[in-house]
Amino acid sequence: MSYSKLFDNGFKERNKDHFAAIVRVAMDDGIISEDEKAFLDRLARSLQINEHDYEQILLDYKSHPINPPHENTRRLERLYDLARMVNLDHINGESEITLLRKICLGLGFSSEKLSAIVEKALALVSEGADLDTFIEAMKK
Repeated sequence: MSYSKLFDNGFKERNKDHFAAIVRVAMDDGIISEDEKAFLDRLARSLQINEHDYEQILLDYKSHPINPPHENTRRLERLYDLARMVNLDHINGESEITLLRKICLGLGFSSEKLSAIVEKALALVSEGADLDTFIEAMKK
């Protein structure tokens, strides 16, 4: 197997596991609302999750491990990607913000600072912050 195939497979598996973890967070109340489903659809496209894998993950999301990043920088990178997705789609409704809060918990952010983290993340991406600026500002 070539190195590129190995990287591709590992990358795809991490994306699937990341997506499954977000599905698990969305399912914490036992249902996926229409708004959450729309968000998951956009996320699946962004993470290059094909339709078959998407359906399998929805059916069996608990079989995928939740592996929140141990490093704060990796957590912030994932938060940046998700906040940009919310911002790019001009999604600022309460259901999307609630889902983003749930995802932040799943990523390992502190529940005491959750609202401030989500608000600051959305503000930074709406101002056009790049990843480095985002990470630096979120660390303060």
